[in-house]
Amino acid sequence: MQPIRPGATLGILGGGQLGRMTALAARSLGYSVHALDPDPTCPARGVVDRLVTAGFDDSEAAADLAAGCDVVTLEIEKIAIASLEAAARRAPLRPAASVLEVVQDRARQKAWLASHGFPLGAFRAARSAAELEEAVRRLGGACVAKAVIGGYDGRSQVPVPHPSAARAAWDALGGGPCIVERLLALEREISVLVARRPGGESVVYPPALNHHADRILDWSVMPAPVAPELAARAGDLGRRIAEALDVEGLLAVEMFVVEGDLLVNELAPRPHNSFHHTEVACVTSQFEQVVRAVCDLPLGSVEVLRPAALVNLLGDLWLGARPPAFEEVLKLPGVKLFLYGKQEARPGRKMGHLCAIGADPEQAVARARAARQRLAEGAAKSARHARESVGL
Repeated sequence: MQPIRPGATLGILGGGQLGRMTALAARSLGYSVHALDPDPTCPARGVVDRLVTAGFDDSEAAADLAAGCDVVTLEIEKIAIASLEAAARRAPLRPAASVLEVVQDRARQKAWLASHGFPLGAFRAARSAAELEEAVRRLGGACVAKAVIGGYDGRSQVPVPHPSAARAAWDALGGGPCIVERLLALEREISVLVARRPGGESVVYPPALNHHADRILDWSVMPAPVAPELAARAGDLGRRIAEALDVEGLLAVEMFVVEGDLLVNELAPRPHNSFHHTEVACVTSQFEQVVRAVCDLPLGSVEVLRPAALVNLLGDLWLGARPPAFEEVLKLPGVKLFLYGKQEARPGRKMGHLCAIGADPEQAVARARAARQRLAEGAAKSARHARESVGL
């Protein structure tokens, strides 16, 4: 199999922030980049050579994109299988549609993981309110119900503290199939990222430690401050899952640590929010790595040169009278700003992130959080000044 060398054209299904950052890495390596996204103002629009504006269920548009590319990858899971198959008929598609068939549906993903012997928390599938109620009763204790299709950053997930809350949870999820998981006494949440070439060569980034607020990733740090033995087990688990799925590209594996055991939460066959800090922590960022992997080039080193943390910047910071004073954080040593170029800020919407390096993971997290706090304080100050200027 011949590598797809720089100078070729990479296609990306999806033009969000992950597509934007992948495109920037590809361009640095000398590739042309085409992307498909339903939003003509998507974050990738200004950094790609061609943007196909079409829905993810438009198989003709997916085929058109692929026809002009030497290889096609993706930055979002919700691409219709028919679109993936149409693209694959025109150019190599990495990862393959078979990977997405497993990952897109949470119930199918859980069943696949269980059938392959990978460790999971207790769960049951439900196709009605009555089945949801029975699932909570059988699982015992408080649970969470998750729609099998769609949802991210905690969306399409509803707590179900007891069986009597099942009907309300079913309605809140829109009355569609769901999985029900028993809530676990988590010690921590970690993730690993596997990069894998078509021939099977793979590398695994050291685990990242993740912290969520309101079910959205708030901050992440690598290397995760966990015992070396646990880190090794997490990396091995991620690699085995990637091999079983035959992933070509990247696979992020979210895991729970419960009483020293590792339990798989969810899979994502693409770049992942919890590894944005690889841009400042590692020899090879996740975005360069995915380009290397899908183009069948030698994989880059995943060595951590220095601990680094990221914090997400949500649209709430943009809702004052003035945009955030980014110059305030750019004054800080060891801090880098990444913005996604999104046109509209909304509460809870990821607009960018900050990365910070440190002598150890704890210092990196502290720096990143302090930088974001400075942005938040600046936004609040500008809002006060705006109210005072109009006599409010």
